[in-house]
Amino acid sequence: MMRIGFDTPRMFFDTTEVMAAVDKATRRVLSRFGAFVRRRARSSIRKRKKASEPGKAPSSHGEGLLRHYIFFNYDPKAQSVVIGPERLHQKSGDAPPALEYGGPSRIMVGGKRQDGRGNWVRMWRVKRTVQIRARPYMGPAFEYEQRESLPKMWRDSVTK
Repeated sequence: MMRIGFDTPRMFFDTTEVMAAVDKATRRVLSRFGAFVRRRARSSIRKRKKASEPGKAPSSHGEGLLRHYIFFNYDPKAQSVVIGPERLHQKSGDAPPALEYGGPSRIMVGGKRQDGRGNWVRMWRVKRTVQIRARPYMGPAFEYEQRESLPKMWRDSVTK
């Protein structure tokens, strides 16, 4: 008589080895995905003097802050990746969302004045508010990479 036995805990996908491999693959794939989306969004922002047409990616003028301050970060607790422009300072605080989705944006002007101790302090005030028509750059980059690159990244990503 022949007896065949099964070690049931080794048959399930919740063993520590499998979960560690899945976590490692998730971190690697989502980090790569964040880098791909960031690269595509940055390359869609062209450096030129005139404004882009509504519906197209925005133009980069001057220093190119929008283009250079797009980052991504993998969050291990949520097992997700956050990709987008960093809020730079008070002066351009509402510009990135207004460019992506359209809407109001404040035009700020700065000046210097002395505080009570004689130190010069930079002050910002709203000069006017303008309506910006949407010039999406993150959404199209995300959708393209999600459609074209993400399935290939996940394929065979969980290994021992």
